[in-house]
Amino acid sequence: MKKSTTLVNAGKAEAREFIDTINPPLHRASTVLFDSYADMLKANKGEFEGVEYGTCGLAAQNAFEAAMVELEGAHGCKAYQSGIAAIAMVLMAYTKQGDHILICDNVYGPTRHFCDGFLSKYGVETDYFPSDSGADIAGYIRENTKLLFLESPGSNTFEIQDIAAVSEICRSKGVVSVIDNTWATPLYFNPFEHGVDVSIQSCTKYITGHSDILLGTVSTNEQSWAALEKCSGIFEAFAAQEDCYQALRGLRTLKVRLKAHEESAFEIAKWLENHEMVESVIHPALESHPQHDLWKQYFKGASGLFAFTLKDEYEDMDHSPFVDNLELFGLGYSWGGYKSLITGGKFRRTNPFGYEGKTIFRLNIGLEDVEDLKADLAQGLERLKG
Repeated sequence: MKKSTTLVNAGKAEAREFIDTINPPLHRASTVLFDSYADMLKANKGEFEGVEYGTCGLAAQNAFEAAMVELEGAHGCKAYQSGIAAIAMVLMAYTKQGDHILICDNVYGPTRHFCDGFLSKYGVETDYFPSDSGADIAGYIRENTKLLFLESPGSNTFEIQDIAAVSEICRSKGVVSVIDNTWATPLYFNPFEHGVDVSIQSCTKYITGHSDILLGTVSTNEQSWAALEKCSGIFEAFAAQEDCYQALRGLRTLKVRLKAHEESAFEIAKWLENHEMVESVIHPALESHPQHDLWKQYFKGASGLFAFTLKDEYEDMDHSPFVDNLELFGLGYSWGGYKSLITGGKFRRTNPFGYEGKTIFRLNIGLEDVEDLKADLAQGLERLKG
């Protein structure tokens, strides 16, 4: 055999040997070789049950998706390049021109932008319903309503929907119910136990947990699976193998990390409630939250994300002495990672709890020491007095 041929083929036999490891193998591949021409013919007809190409999902992606199916009690799961990629795939998979969809008003900003800026161009109409809705959602559903999107709690203002009541009405009217469940993760809330059809996770947040991966998943019940699978196939949508591998590793420590986030965030939230400059702490696990009883009804725990408002209202830039001088809280988007973060802003949405027009500071409580985080917030807030 000539050396040029050896260069192409050397090491293949050894690579195919099966080695039983704790973690899945990490393939970097586009082409997947068939065992026989008969298998290729099946693939040509769409009848092959194995993996026919790299976009179909390789070992790490398949292992991660299987783990999410087991964790959520779903029928199937697909992984995508980011949280918004997962959301976009859902919104396209279940809609067509002339359809109407309903989105809760407290939804993640990019979800709103996708509906208003993309779906609208293709004849899909979006309306937004109050973020504390329950059985009253029936009044918003039209004959051409095909999908209803929940986010409970919302990731900035933390309103909760009565999920079981909403999903029951959706089922009776043939509407696909969807929830962005990133805040609670499957550990603290299982949408399928309450009748939801489709569950979305921005795995960028708690599941990967280290602010170094962009990833999203969509899990569905049996009746909703075919539409998602078909749409994903058309777009050849898949996630990078390395990212799925890291996400699967993140799953192994999710329970430990999430508990630490929960405990630290709750302690800091209670401390902020007693701070002289703070007006409201928006945390569903606090008894002061307007929907605390509803939170207890549905959720097994709380994550590390919550918000607060100040008694005195400042102009936007006048908050800079507080935010810019925080030493332990990074100023940046996203959440769910090991480092504490802060964002701030006003949200031009309806809010039933009196937060409209107020600057809301959102905290992602990381894994730093609680007393250090309190001290950092205290010194930052003190600078606003000057």
